[in-house]
Amino acid sequence: MEFREKIDPSQLELQDTVVSINRVTKVVKGGKNLSFSALVVVGDGHGHVGFGVGKAKEVPSAIKKGIETAKKALIRVPLKGTTVTHAVVGRFGAGRVLLKPAPEGTGIIAGGAVRAVVESAGIQNIVTKSLGSANPHNVVRATFAGLALLKDPVGLAQLRGKALEELVAQGA
Repeated sequence: MEFREKIDPSQLELQDTVVSINRVTKVVKGGKNLSFSALVVVGDGHGHVGFGVGKAKEVPSAIKKGIETAKKALIRVPLKGTTVTHAVVGRFGAGRVLLKPAPEGTGIIAGGAVRAVVESAGIQNIVTKSLGSANPHNVVRATFAGLALLKDPVGLAQLRGKALEELVAQGA
């Protein structure tokens, strides 16, 4: 796994989106302990996005914990204008998510959990398809796996020692 630079959340204007809230119970000797689990996505709309899970006795506390966890797990997404740089399939567990770049004016064609992630990242034109799992946790993690696989064309050109125009002409 390659090293990713740490992103400071205090320097970004992050917006949070609640993807799902689950009521979870733990059966103990005295009965059932009820709590809530919240899956939250945060992003600045300019290529920084993260997700987190929070669990607490009340819904607002669970969401707050999820936001704090998400801020610690921010990643930078390489963008090409208002879309992603190239097509990619993210995998996590039984969930697979296809992310394809789309021309200007297409909009976000995505289901619930994937839509929350790509909107938070600031992607405005993308075509996605969730293949496999419908579980929001697995779909969000698969989407993040796909976004993490995206390559930055400028960085890739420098790595190969070529000009960006050479790389684009070859159809990288």
